[in-house]
Amino acid sequence: MAFSTQDVIPLSQARANLSELADQVKAGAEKIVTKNGESYVALIDAARLDYYHQLERERIHLLILEDARRGLEDIAAGRVENADAALARLQKARAGKVGRKRG
Repeated sequence: MAFSTQDVIPLSQARANLSELADQVKAGAEKIVTKNGESYVALIDAARLDYYHQLERERIHLLILEDARRGLEDIAAGRVENADAALARLQKARAGKVGRKRG
């Protein structure tokens, strides 16, 4: 969504006109509130915020599914390692990094 200059409001003006701004946001507008000339917060409809949160959860689920798919491909291709051995290797590598930082 593109913003116009009318959608950018100083905090002092937002305080004075919050009810009117809330009505505009409920009607579909989004407002950027500025503080000291810089963007500070946004006013958006609560239903739209819920939608944005739902999109983010779905994106996370897709990322998890992609990780699972890659893991299954690794298993099918024989790119596997014993869990105990993998943990030991990672702990050894981590200990080596800590030792190098101290030295």
